[in-house]
Amino acid sequence: MSVAFTKEESSETAAETQLPDRPISPHPNLVTETGLKAIETELAAARLAYEEASVIEDVNERRRQTAGPLRDLRYLTERLRTAHVMPAPTAGGTVVFGGTVTFERNDGRVQTYRIVGEDEAEPKTGSISHVSPVARALLGKSVKDVVVIGDQELEIIAIA
Repeated sequence: MSVAFTKEESSETAAETQLPDRPISPHPNLVTETGLKAIETELAAARLAYEEASVIEDVNERRRQTAGPLRDLRYLTERLRTAHVMPAPTAGGTVVFGGTVTFERNDGRVQTYRIVGEDEAEPKTGSISHVSPVARALLGKSVKDVVVIGDQELEIIAIA
């Protein structure tokens, strides 16, 4: 095997393992205390994964195994740096960041969501991002207020 072939292979492998950065949202990075802890936990896990992959002897395999953790480290470090922890909501009667809102759709479905930061939002488990259309429409509203999103009307029935 020639040295030129080895270098070409390494160059190709390096190009394959340079993953593009995860996109950073242009919106303010608002987080709850729980969201901040989740970012810190994910960052620690990414550091550990990178350290474990860094000891792999084969350079090409090491590049492949460190690519994901390196990308996550860049993303999570930036998200931690820009995180703005919001105070826990108080019983104020309006929909706020970190609060939970229950609303009824005009088709009769009742849904409950907690409004949180982008990185901690999981609609399937009951949390939505503060920049989602539903959250933006609901923020600042009170019980019995009705908001329109597309062809849906949402009436707020409870705020916690």
